[in-house]
Amino acid sequence: MSYIRTAVHGDVGEIILDRPRALNALDQTMIDDLYATLLAWADDDAIETVLVTSASERAFCAGGDIRAIRESAVDGDAAAITTYFASEYRLNQLIAEYPKAYVALIDGAAMGGGLGISVHGEVRVVTERAVIAMPETAIGFIPDVGSTYFLPRLPDGVGLWLGLTGARLRGADAVAVGLATHFVPSDRLDGVAEAIRSGLGLRAALEDHRDPVSTDLPLTQIAGYFEIGADAAGLLGGLRGAVGDDWAQEAADLMEAASPTSLQVTAVLLEAGASSSLEECLERELRAAEKITATHDFIEGVRAVLVDKDRSPAFDPATLDDVDPMAVAQIVGQ
Repeated sequence: MSYIRTAVHGDVGEIILDRPRALNALDQTMIDDLYATLLAWADDDAIETVLVTSASERAFCAGGDIRAIRESAVDGDAAAITTYFASEYRLNQLIAEYPKAYVALIDGAAMGGGLGISVHGEVRVVTERAVIAMPETAIGFIPDVGSTYFLPRLPDGVGLWLGLTGARLRGADAVAVGLATHFVPSDRLDGVAEAIRSGLGLRAALEDHRDPVSTDLPLTQIAGYFEIGADAAGLLGGLRGAVGDDWAQEAADLMEAASPTSLQVTAVLLEAGASSSLEECLERELRAAEKITATHDFIEGVRAVLVDKDRSPAFDPATLDDVDPMAVAQIVGQ
């Protein structure tokens, strides 16, 4: 069964994500079908624009099929895990290098793998209902899909904050920090989609519906607390030491709910990604994904958040101070 549908409207090729019960979480078939479709359209002179939409009212794409990855990890099927992530990252690279306009319309959740199939594209349209996040540290995993490339290139501190805490951004905030390119109210998004399909032209379709944005994100605080290259334990200590700063305490709470090992690995990967190409980041992420999915924290984190849903993972080690630097180096391939 295929969970994507395609349609061609003149010179516009549309991909509709259609796995609503799973909030369009990307399984292996979806990744393979997306790659094959995009590859074919890249060489099709009749297609000038690719439009990616969702059949779900709740999500654009809530991420990868992490529950299936956990099952492979429990079964010891390392080959399936490598196949999944290698093909997903190949898809991300294709989108980043795509020779034609690539437009994602995001109305609802776009997390993890959902950003991998949107942020690398030319145009990312969000609404007030969009929820943008990289929440992987909460499940004992790492921000991936090329995020170790694009997160360090956001405004000062923002990428590290998002990567470590899993904080969620709304649509206007995503535009303000550069994860999205356009904001359109949800009740006008269908009009944008139809204008693109009708051949009006991408620029005209977006200009007719584009709204200005403002953000309440505490960008100065974020830059002050989250500095690329800083140790995760030191960052947490700085947040906890900011007595009376409610925002800092909320950020610290998010970090303390995450896997300490994932936090340390993420900080190292984002520091390395700041001076690397996307291809280098994806290669590094693949090595790290292969190793971290074999750890206790990944299996336990996914259990707590996505399987049993008790939200009470027993991570080991339980604190940042107890994380072995050698274990971190082994995961990141240093």
